[in-house]
Amino acid sequence: MSITRKWSAKQQRSLEILIRLKRLYPDATCTLNYETPVQLMVATILSAQCTDERVNQVTPGLFRQFPDAVAIASADIEVLETLVRSTGFYRNKAKNIQGACRMIVKEYGGQVPKQMDKLLKLPGVARKTANVVLAHAYGINQGVTVDTHVKRLSQRLGLTEHTDPIRIERDLMGLLPQEDWENWSIRLIYHGRAICKARKPDCDACVLADLCTSADLAEATTTTTDSWKTNATVTASD
Repeated sequence: MSITRKWSAKQQRSLEILIRLKRLYPDATCTLNYETPVQLMVATILSAQCTDERVNQVTPGLFRQFPDAVAIASADIEVLETLVRSTGFYRNKAKNIQGACRMIVKEYGGQVPKQMDKLLKLPGVARKTANVVLAHAYGINQGVTVDTHVKRLSQRLGLTEHTDPIRIERDLMGLLPQEDWENWSIRLIYHGRAICKARKPDCDACVLADLCTSADLAEATTTTTDSWKTNATVTASD
């Protein structure tokens, strides 16, 4: 089989996975609470190695006291550290959040930039945070957000062989329509939390099992054999 045909088959399987995830999680959205782009940026930085639930417990008090980039930029760093302490790695997070806000105030008039290259210059902002901010604050799908769930499931589904998030992102960008890059990540995160857990994935209850190269079923799933090939011709955005 040629490389082209292999790639085409993987693309169609990816589209069928996307279609099923949309049906399973039709209302999936960003679970971080925010009102402005800078608040989303701050919340996303805080979410590193921390649950969104915990971040949402912390940010109301944080944003009540420091609602925008100007306020955060001039805040007492010890106060910031205290407010974000429960999210873990609080000293580094507070330092990066303040550093990013100071740069936003100084170079971008207090507004979070809409360009990937400018976002990546901000302290504490890597591609994951930048993708989240661009997609949810500005409606710009610049890339695919790769967190631990997306990394794990993309590997298990056989959509990438890489471990580096940037390489995983490139693989996924080549497999999926650009308009679905961010909602793919959100739905995969939902599925990772509910079904495809790190320690014990529930393959018998997974609607993606027949498409998954790592599914461990008591009996091989055969009822949907070849059906994805037909369904994948449907536009993934339907």
